[in-house]
Amino acid sequence: MKENTVKVSFFGRKTARSLAYTALCLALCMVLPFLTGQIPQIGSMLSPMHIPVFLAGFLCGPWWAAAVGAVAPLLRHVLFGMPPFPTAFGMCAELLTYGLVCGFFYRSLGKRKGGIYLSLISAMLAGRIVWGVTMKCILTVQGGAFTWAAFLAGAFTKAVPGIILHIVLIPAIVMALERADIIKK
Repeated sequence: MKENTVKVSFFGRKTARSLAYTALCLALCMVLPFLTGQIPQIGSMLSPMHIPVFLAGFLCGPWWAAAVGAVAPLLRHVLFGMPPFPTAFGMCAELLTYGLVCGFFYRSLGKRKGGIYLSLISAMLAGRIVWGVTMKCILTVQGGAFTWAAFLAGAFTKAVPGIILHIVLIPAIVMALERADIIKK
């Protein structure tokens, strides 16, 4: 006699995969900054913590990537003291925006090659604007100043090497993951 059994699973297959990729991206957020940690100026220029958040947007979608972006800077601050306050809070808002915008546009644009670049660049611009607004609010509350020149220097001028690295590296990784059928086209 055949028994009727019902499989009960806490997570669906897609959710479990997204959770695993999210954990991997969060772990990379913890580890990658150590590669540039000996020279803080290089780390702030290359922004290694941003890379896994963008990848989470492509791999996991907007909500999971936003979670990685929101948690990573605070977790690194608590565990390792870097990034320092108030930078950690500004980065939380920035990276949350990166993940959210990148994942949303990538899902909306049909996952074409041009969509990868458009998703990435849109997320980079939106994240930098959110970072600037957040830093302005934090520093105003603290009685400090956050000028237009400080915004441009922090978001663009000093970040040019990281911007170039991200625009070259991330689409190449995403296209490789698509070819390997890890990211479904």
